[in-house]
Amino acid sequence: QVQLVESGGGLVQPGGSLRLSCAASGSIRTMLLMAWYRQAPGKERELVASTTIGGITNYAESVKGRFTISRENGKNMVYLQMNSLKPEDAAAYYCNAVLVIVEGPRTEQFWGQGSQVTVSS
Repeated sequence: QVQLVESGGGLVQPGGSLRLSCAASGSIRTMLLMAWYRQAPGKERELVASTTIGGITNYAESVKGRFTISRENGKNMVYLQMNSLKPEDAAAYYCNAVLVIVEGPRTEQFWGQGSQVTVSS
């Protein structure tokens, strides 16, 4: 069984910073793609940032220059450093992973349970 567990969400004032972490555990062979999505109430889930096994990163236009995604392959961890947070960044943030798992082996996509980020004064 593979699990993704997020941590690091919370309440922050506009202009503040938060760092989200996602720990992947289980029968993982390779982390092909790691990403962060977010979903605000009444809105669709959207991609925030992603990083490939080769280190290629991609960001939503709305977060470029403010958010940074990084990964530690040896620890099966991915992070999202969020700076200069705005009220419109408030959402539930979900870790997403495309992994090669040992069983098979085969490639599967997994989601974390979500971590709430609130940006308010």
